[in-house]
Parts: sequence; structure tokens; C-alpha cells
Amino acid sequence: MNPEPFLQLDRVIHEKGRLVIMSLLAAAPELSFTELRDTLAMTDGNLTTHLRALQESGYVSLAKSQRNRRPRTTCSLTPAGRRAFSDYIGLLEKIVRQSRSK
Repeated sequence: MNPEPFLQLDRVIHEKGRLVIMSLLAAAPELSFTELRDTLAMTDGNLTTHLRALQESGYVSLAKSQRNRRPRTTCSLTPAGRRAFSDYIGLLEKIVRQSRSK
């Protein structure tokens, strides 16, 4: 088996918590911080840490606003995030195909 695809996996996305965040955001135009937190059953601090890593990598955009006089943070994938996630999924598919061909 060729180890090269494994070495190319994006370590930012590959972490379990960030992978599921990227997956959810890839399936929706945007999700609120609360929707992500509740869906993933993460603490505020844990989700904030993952979102910060994704934002620093340029994969996620955060927008702050007010809704019913309450602060609201909305999360979405950036174009670079969509590309990175697509590339990541492509590498996973390549790994699966490679393992099945043996």
C-alpha cells in the first residue's frame, strides 16, 4: 500500500472534532454556533477552540450579529475551506480505493 495519500491528509481537518464540523458546514450554507454546539454535544470552549483552528487556517468564516437582542455567531465554510474539504474527501476516497484493490 502506498503511504503517500496518508501523508497528504490535512491535519487541521483530520482531527475528529474539526472533521465533523467541516462535514456539517459542507452540508449547509451556514450554521449558528448554538446549532453546532447542540448537534455535536460539545462544550462552548471545545467548539470555540476547534472553530478558532479552522478560522486561522482560512477554512471557516464567523459572522457576529444580533437576533432578538441576543448575540449570534454564524459559521460557514470559506471557498478555501470547501476546496480543502473536497481535497480531503478525495484523498480518503483514494485511500479506500487503494485498500480495496489489494
